[in-house]
Amino acid sequence: MPHPSCSEGEQGPSPNLLSHPHPPPLPAMSRRVVRQSKFRHVFGQAGKAEQTYEDIRVSKVTWDSSFCAVNPKFLAIIVEAGGGGAFIVLPLAKTGRVDKNHPTVNGHTAPVLDIDWCPHNDSVIASASEDTTIMVWQIPDYTPVRNITEPIVTLEGHSKRVGILSWHPTARNVLLSAGGDNVIIIWNVGTGEMLLSLDDMHPDVIHSVCWNTNGSLLSTTCKDKTLRVIDPRKGQVVAERARPHEGARPMRAIFTAVGKLLSTGFSRMSERQLALWDLNNFEEPMALQEMDTSNGVLLPFYDPDSGIVYLCGKGDSSIRYFEITDEPPFVHYLNTFSSKEPQRGMGFMPKRGLDVSKCEIARFYKLHERKCEPIIMTVPRKSDLFQDDLYPDTPGPEPSLEADEWLAGQDADPILISLRDGYVPPKSRELRVTKRNILDVRPPTGPRRSQSASDASFSQQQQQTLETLLEEMKSLRERVQAQEERITALENMLCEFVDGTD
Repeated sequence: MPHPSCSEGEQGPSPNLLSHPHPPPLPAMSRRVVRQSKFRHVFGQAGKAEQTYEDIRVSKVTWDSSFCAVNPKFLAIIVEAGGGGAFIVLPLAKTGRVDKNHPTVNGHTAPVLDIDWCPHNDSVIASASEDTTIMVWQIPDYTPVRNITEPIVTLEGHSKRVGILSWHPTARNVLLSAGGDNVIIIWNVGTGEMLLSLDDMHPDVIHSVCWNTNGSLLSTTCKDKTLRVIDPRKGQVVAERARPHEGARPMRAIFTAVGKLLSTGFSRMSERQLALWDLNNFEEPMALQEMDTSNGVLLPFYDPDSGIVYLCGKGDSSIRYFEITDEPPFVHYLNTFSSKEPQRGMGFMPKRGLDVSKCEIARFYKLHERKCEPIIMTVPRKSDLFQDDLYPDTPGPEPSLEADEWLAGQDADPILISLRDGYVPPKSRELRVTKRNILDVRPPTGPRRSQSASDASFSQQQQQTLETLLEEMKSLRERVQAQEERITALENMLCEFVDGTD
């Protein structure tokens, strides 16, 4: 037995208990049991100076989005732009000082508020703006020599600024947008058409929207302090919780891999909170973590493969991270990465863009006032072999469904890929927008009326005029296409010339 004079956790001199035929029972000890987890020692480290992107004029617009989007090929950052809105796109390997004349993507007439890379095509990015439009862009693999000003498609349907974008996780070319008009619109980018409009579910400004794993449900937070779960195809709110956080500041909510909800918000005393919810019981949270007192809205970034959620506050200089498990207390604090400089925004690399040889489980791109700095999260391991337990199969770039299949009611989980041999991005695929031809829509059939000779003559003239117009349009399209091919060829020659002189 422990000696009475010993402190807890120490063993004092005691007889060999095995020598007694009936040893006395040991007293209950309040020793803390250490939870077993491979992510207890996740280590965060800022990138070296040569890994940063310098001299970038990050946007100063007041909006609670991340201002940064990243994928295995490109880094995109919303930047300051005179007389409109713009963002800059850099190849991931192009670190160092960014030339002040580096081309931007600038088709909007007002500030850009959000950007999001397509999960199924690493060369396609969408942007949302105060000018009420969404634009979808194809980024070339080479560095263009002039600004990109012509989007593949412009989506118009909102009456006020558009501040939130989110691509569907499994259906090809399906994009969600949410605007200051309190409306959520789901688009088919491949045709430029509006698929669904959810315009009577939110009485006030929408703060966040998130798809679940297979894209069958949405979670939204709103200025009316209500957390909603929506079936977009049925146009129904399937669950809701008023005031999940009592504070007045904006909330955020995201789905976990197993269909639970994580929300961030503020208490009545302005303490920042993280809560875990079960959709079948919205009365009380499964877990509630209170943190510090601050005004910065917490942006949650969730990794479904590890079950880790990273919380990045705008204006903070730290990243807190927690592990979400199936066993109580469900939310486990892991650690905090701290630095000296506050963050203006944050990009989160998809799992397929990480370096598995260095046991990297997450990578952030932290925006400063004039630069972007990578922050690398690793799990230290002694072995150089591929760590199966850290890298289960993860969503790849292939969609599981077409837009029409999803709209018709089909659901499918993401198509997974292995990272055992590293991820090699597929060749750039061009996004082709096929707008439906209004001339293909037949007029409604009705009772026929007898045509007089003058009516028949007029109809014949209309047909001739229409054929002339269509012929001229076809000729113009061919000329424009030839000019675009010539411009692309000249740009490639110029890039080769510049590379040769370097």
